[in-house]
Amino acid sequence: MQIKNEPAKSMSDNEFGRLSDFIGDHCGIKMPAVKKIMLEARLQKRLRALGFSSFREYCDLLFNTPDGAGELVHMIDAVTTNKTDFFREPVHFAFLTENALPEFINDGDQHPAKKFTVWSAGCSTGEEPYTLAIVLSEFAARYPGFQFAIMATDISTKVLEQARLGIYDRNQVAMVPPFFMLKYFMRSKDRNKGAVRIVPELRSLVRFQWLNLMNKHFTFFDGDVDAIFCRNVIIYFERETQYKLLSRFCSSLKTGGHLFLGHAETVHGFDLPLVRIASTIYRKA
Repeated sequence: MQIKNEPAKSMSDNEFGRLSDFIGDHCGIKMPAVKKIMLEARLQKRLRALGFSSFREYCDLLFNTPDGAGELVHMIDAVTTNKTDFFREPVHFAFLTENALPEFINDGDQHPAKKFTVWSAGCSTGEEPYTLAIVLSEFAARYPGFQFAIMATDISTKVLEQARLGIYDRNQVAMVPPFFMLKYFMRSKDRNKGAVRIVPELRSLVRFQWLNLMNKHFTFFDGDVDAIFCRNVIIYFERETQYKLLSRFCSSLKTGGHLFLGHAETVHGFDLPLVRIASTIYRKA
């Protein structure tokens, strides 16, 4: 057994190949050779927790034992990137308020009493879906009768647990306007902690659920989503995987629905029923 806190032996090229291929197949995340050091560093903590002294032992656990399925959850938590912010890329929320939502309520004859449905795909620790909940709640306050539903999914069970709690430190809420801080956040009773929490009423508006975007079918959506936010997710996928995922997004979107991508992402070159409305904003034709 490994001595506590002693680093494991370096990952061999063969071990990296096995792990990177598995991560690509299971999660869609591309792991070129230049990411070997990063992957090794991220998995060191798991090896220490398991008492392993080599990545060979870790590969044996993952691929050759019944306990591998249980370890998969921890491996995914270790390798996925979970960087997000409240009101990140604010132009998207402005477009939602000024364009997509007015269009939805003006089209009420075609879907009376229908809820505006939003999907935050790759929601991480919850900042994006809670921002959506704020924006949609503010819109609903101005338009009585407007209803909405928010689904938020991620492959990491760890970040979903954090998202459901809705607890953030002051640095994480730095981009939230003061008015919304007062209305939608509660301060910790221990002022020294500096933590805040989303109010229960807002937390109840978001449904968090585990989902691997590599699943071939999204069983809870079938052409009935008004907007999908999947920002800074597909940049980690190979181009073929991007196309397959974007095609499934299109199947989930209703005609006229909108897809919001990250600032470094595009659908250019793909044969998809999407029309570019603005930078990183697309509409299903």
